[in-house]
Amino acid sequence: MTNGGYPATPSTDPVPSSVNRRRMLTIALGGAATVALPAPAWAATEQRPGAYRPPALTPDDRKIIAQVSAERALSHLRVLSEDIGPRIGGTASERRAADYMVKELDHLGYDVRLEPFAVADKFLAQLASPTGLPTDLNWQVGASPHAALDTTVSGDVVDVGAGAPENYPADVTGRIVLVDYVAARREQLVATALTRRAAAVVFLAADGVPPRRTGAFSPTLPGSASSPVPIPVVGAAQAQKERLRALLAAGRLTLTVTTSAHRDLTSNNVIAERVGRSGAGGPVVMVSAHYDTVIGAPGANDDGSGTVLCLELARVLRAIPVEATLRFALWGSEEQGLLGARHHVRQLPEAERDRFLAVYQNDMVATSWDPATRYWLLSYTGQSNRATDEVAAAAVRLGYDPRISPVTQRGSSDHQAFQEVGIASANFSWRGEETPAMLEPPYHTPEDTIARNISLERLQVSLELIGCATYATAR
Repeated sequence: MTNGGYPATPSTDPVPSSVNRRRMLTIALGGAATVALPAPAWAATEQRPGAYRPPALTPDDRKIIAQVSAERALSHLRVLSEDIGPRIGGTASERRAADYMVKELDHLGYDVRLEPFAVADKFLAQLASPTGLPTDLNWQVGASPHAALDTTVSGDVVDVGAGAPENYPADVTGRIVLVDYVAARREQLVATALTRRAAAVVFLAADGVPPRRTGAFSPTLPGSASSPVPIPVVGAAQAQKERLRALLAAGRLTLTVTTSAHRDLTSNNVIAERVGRSGAGGPVVMVSAHYDTVIGAPGANDDGSGTVLCLELARVLRAIPVEATLRFALWGSEEQGLLGARHHVRQLPEAERDRFLAVYQNDMVATSWDPATRYWLLSYTGQSNRATDEVAAAAVRLGYDPRISPVTQRGSSDHQAFQEVGIASANFSWRGEETPAMLEPPYHTPEDTIARNISLERLQVSLELIGCATYATAR
C-alpha cells in the first residue's frame, strides 16, 4: 500500500501566496517566469549534440530512447523551481515538493513512502517591495538566528556601502540599510546600524571568484547569541545585491523585511519502488537525486534537473519488465550535508545493502552554461564500479564516449553515503571540461532558474545515458 494520501502541510515559509508572486524572483533578476526552451529534435539513430559519431543502439536501448522526453521532465521542473521555488530542508516548501513527488509516483503505480528524519532549525527572510510598483520584487534570503525573528519591518532603503560610521547619511532612523558583508566585521557593522537607529540590516554578499557568484545566507552573530539583536539582520545574494543597488540608483526604494524561524523540523526522503521478477528479496537498482535547495535558490539545475530525471525515468520504466527491483529515491536535506541519503543508508540492514547492484545519483544534469561540455562520472573512492561502468558503456553505444570523463574521485553528493558502506554508486553531472570543480555561475544562487540555467538538450542526453544504463543493469 502506498503513502500517496498525505495531507498538504500548511505553509509556514515566508513565501508569496500566489504563483505569480513566487515567480517574481526570476522576473526581478532579469529572467522570465515562463521560457520556451529549444526542444531536442534528434531521432533515435541521429548523432547527439556534442557526440562524435552516430549511435549504435541495442534493441533494449531503443525501448528507453523511444520514450524518454526532456520536455515532459520540464513540466515537473516548472512546478518545483517556479511554483514552489526554494525548497529548504525541513520547511514547508520542501514538504510541498515531497508531496508533489509522492502524488506523481503513486499515480505511476509505484509503492511510495516518505522516510522522515529530523533536521536543524532554519532561519529565513523575505525581501519585498509593495505589490504593483515597477520595482515589485519578492526574494527569499537568509535571516540571522541571532537577530529579530518572526517579525516584519518596512522602510526606505539606504546604501551605506562599507558600513563605517562615516558612510552613513545624517539620519537613517527607521530605514533599511544595505551593507557590504565582511565576516570579520559583521558584529561591528550591525552595532553601527543599531546606534544609528536603522530598522533592519541587509548584508550584501561579497562577489564570488569569477565565474562563480555568491548566494544568499543566514548571517551568524556569535556575540549576540545570548542577547539577540533587536532588528532583523539578513543576508542577500550577489545577484540580489546588484539588483537592489540598481533599483536604488534609479530612485527611492521601499522594502519590507520579514523574518521567520523554522524549528523542530522534519525533512523527508521520497522512496518509490517497483519489485522486479526476481521478487521482493532480489537485487535492487536505484536512481536518485536530491530535491532540496540552498536558501534563495529556485534550484532548477541543482538539483531540480536530477529530480525530474528520476520522475521521467520512473514513468518510462514503470511498465518495462525487469529482473531487479527498481527503486527511485529523492533525498531531502542534501544541501545540509547529505543528510537524507545518510539517514537512508543508516537504516539499511547489511542484507539490504547487499541487494544493491548500482545507485545512479544525478546531481546537476542540465545546465545551459556553455563551458559545461563534459559529463562527469564521479566516484567517492575514485574507483570504477557497476554504476560508472554501465553509464560509460551506454555512452559508447550513444556515440558519446569522448564527452564522458574518466572515473574521477569526488564526493559532496549523495553517492558518497552509499560508497562509504561499499555500495556501487556514482554521481553524474555536467561540468566544465578541465575539472568537476568548474560549476556554472548560477550554482547555489537565485539565478539557478529554468530561463538562465537549463538546457533541454543536455537533460535529454542525461535521460538517455542514465535510462539505458539503468535498464541494462536491471533487466
